[in-house]
Amino acid sequence: MASLKELTLDTFDEAIASDTPTLVDFWAPWCGPCRALAPVVEEIASDMAGTIDVAKCNVDDNQDLAMKYHVMSIPTLVLFRGGQEIGRTVGAMPKAKLIEEIKRNL
Repeated sequence: MASLKELTLDTFDEAIASDTPTLVDFWAPWCGPCRALAPVVEEIASDMAGTIDVAKCNVDDNQDLAMKYHVMSIPTLVLFRGGQEIGRTVGAMPKAKLIEEIKRNL
């Protein structure tokens, strides 16, 4: 599986501004549920390529972004289109449930 683009303060706004929906995984290396969800997020990036873009944002390295987007718990996955939030999930969940949530917000 391909590694996902890691967003920073410098690259975040451009990544979420696209008309193609972008799913951003807010995570941290010490977070067990984040590590458990990571392979699911990578599979979704592969399975839904062409429909959505998927990226990661390390909240330890990008605390300003976590605060700006009100990320209070991790993992938090936020779906953006045109720079606007169109969906959000918090916590680890099975792949099928996450895909259902993504499709519901497209």
